[in-house]
Amino acid sequence: MSLVKVKGTYDVLPEESPKWQALETYVKKVFKKFNYQEIRTPIMEYSNVFHREDENSDMVTKETYNFLDKSDRSLTLRPEGTAGVVRSYIENKIYASKDLAKLWYMGPNFRYERPQKGRYRQFSQFGVEVIGAMDPYLDAEVIALAYDIIKGLGLKGVSVKINSLGDKKSKENYMNVLKAFLEPKKDLLSEDSKARLDKNPLRILDSKDPQDKALLVDAPLPLDHLTDDAKLNFEKIKEALDLAEVKYSVDKRLVRGLDYYSYVVFEIQADIEGFGSQNALGGGGRYNELVESLGGPSKPGVGFAFGMERLLGALDLEGINLVPDNLLDVYFITFDEASRKEAFRLQNLLRSENFSVELNYTGKAFKGQLKEALNNKAKYLLILGESELAMGKINLKNTETEEQIQIDIKDITAILKEKLHHV
Repeated sequence: MSLVKVKGTYDVLPEESPKWQALETYVKKVFKKFNYQEIRTPIMEYSNVFHREDENSDMVTKETYNFLDKSDRSLTLRPEGTAGVVRSYIENKIYASKDLAKLWYMGPNFRYERPQKGRYRQFSQFGVEVIGAMDPYLDAEVIALAYDIIKGLGLKGVSVKINSLGDKKSKENYMNVLKAFLEPKKDLLSEDSKARLDKNPLRILDSKDPQDKALLVDAPLPLDHLTDDAKLNFEKIKEALDLAEVKYSVDKRLVRGLDYYSYVVFEIQADIEGFGSQNALGGGGRYNELVESLGGPSKPGVGFAFGMERLLGALDLEGINLVPDNLLDVYFITFDEASRKEAFRLQNLLRSENFSVELNYTGKAFKGQLKEALNNKAKYLLILGESELAMGKINLKNTETEEQIQIDIKDITAILKEKLHHV
């Protein structure tokens, strides 16, 4: 029997991992700029963290990986990041030490859904959760942070879509109106939407079924049924986004896929050739009742998440490379056992000074070593043979300019520091 990866998962191979590392490094720098702190939560939680009475999304009802541990406790692999972060916020009483917790996370999630281009059963996300304040300027900052990440990557054809679901009263009013609109059409709805009609008709707006979409053309929309307070909140958010110079448009049909959202919701979408119809890179919104529903104090929250696979796919399609051109500072080329022995000593010396260094361990001749050095994108070659070793010298070659000089072995560290601007 041959061993293969689990359906819906993937291997990040060595030639691909630098792209992941570069994206992760870039995102962390943006989070630091906005003064967000990292939080790391387990990839599995007790099932009631996700399977709550107030959450009836497809993700929770159909797509989670659930299992019993050896003590018959029900556990779930996390399908999204927010609920686990909120659980940690409550359990560790972060609210006692921080009026406002500005948190970021990064890691794998798991959903049992049909694998397709850019969508997997194990997938990686990064995101933020800000818990402790209800402020339109804060909502605008979270959207601006998401926008800043995308803008800084250089992606084109990207748009910010926003909408408001309103407060609790707005959502109740709207769902009653929507239900009244859809009830006479119930028999024409997809099976999923029929089930949603009683539990949460708002979710029907998010249906991808063509027949549902046709029925919803004239449906009432959330933005037209906001309370006065919710209207004012949305206007202030738009005003703050203008101040932050975030380019956005209002999408009255935008609802997002999770039931806990209220007030503002948003998506970052990409119109990129070859990207497919599932064009959302990420999104989020406000959730003012989630903390309390998980047993915590009444604390409002707002956040977003981005799918890293889709973001990397978008970068590839637009030809954007975040990976530095040179992955290796120095590669040693040797010709005999004595020079190889000295190169091994020098390699460890240079590594102690934080240079990235490599030499060949598979017995390749000169041409093979040179090819390996170029494949590793080495900035410099250090070429050491019998005659150089006898003189205490070594040849230093710049792989880009092909300039080659001979230097004293004892000066190797100082010269490389100067050449590579290495501190």
